[in-house]
Amino acid sequence: MSNASLEIFHRHPGNPIISAGDLPYPANTIFNAGAIQVEGDTVLLMRVEDRRGISHLTVARSCDGISNWQIDPQPTLKPSPDTHPEEIWGIEDPRITCLEDQKVWAVTYTAYSQAGPLVSLATTTDFRTFKRHGVVMPPEDKDAALFPVRFDGRWAMLHRPVSNMPSTGAHIWLSFSPDLKHWGDHQILIRARRGAWWDANKIGLSPPPLQTQEGWLLLYHGVKTTASGAIYRLGLALLDLDDPRQVLARSDEWIFSPREPYELFGDVDKVVFPCGWILDGDAIRLYYGAADSCLALATGRLSELLSWLKAHGTGD
Repeated sequence: MSNASLEIFHRHPGNPIISAGDLPYPANTIFNAGAIQVEGDTVLLMRVEDRRGISHLTVARSCDGISNWQIDPQPTLKPSPDTHPEEIWGIEDPRITCLEDQKVWAVTYTAYSQAGPLVSLATTTDFRTFKRHGVVMPPEDKDAALFPVRFDGRWAMLHRPVSNMPSTGAHIWLSFSPDLKHWGDHQILIRARRGAWWDANKIGLSPPPLQTQEGWLLLYHGVKTTASGAIYRLGLALLDLDDPRQVLARSDEWIFSPREPYELFGDVDKVVFPCGWILDGDAIRLYYGAADSCLALATGRLSELLSWLKAHGTGD
């Protein structure tokens, strides 16, 4: 049996599905897109790096989520350093959560400030105009996403702060807020492992948490540093539905890894980095940045992911 046949996520044969050449304006690369289903259409909020090296966000829409992408003719959400100085070096890696009781989509994104990357929040009702809510986590912090529901009246957010002491590692944290602005009860949720593991020393959330009958399913990236550079791979974890502080399972093995040329070679080699996935029944579409250079698609089944995690996961 080949390694490919063991994979739970299957690459779309037409990958990459969107590259910089598909944009209606000049840019360096497209990658790391948030994803959401809106009235039957797939909406991607893509990170686009311009030819200066500064990133902004641009919307692409498709009826089938695979092809015939209608891309906004100009950047949809540009950095605004005059009003939000924390965005002086760009905005990156959006993750989208539908807050149904607020009747908005919340977008957590990385703002690149002079003090380092930090977590900012914006909301939208149409993915054409956005209301910025500013910084919610100071630097250095990134890889943030909200849960779509409240827990005991409070919102919850996963994120990845980094200490100025590298020996402490970079872990996934969980924080709570009564109002989406003031955050507290900060705690490490999932620790990066040590030594030779695929997710040693540095991990981070990939798409937002996915609600299932068995718990909140997380897809996270682990970064292993090797003699030839870093490798970004993906693994799974499961949190309790009622109390996301409880980790029910975490995969020992990675589930998806750079393999194809468009994932192995680019502005940053050997990277698969999803910021969005869409669940339709049992089917999952995973949108991921490949080698920080293009946008790719992989598909899977929720039931297979949960079964795989049961077979390959351990309590954390």
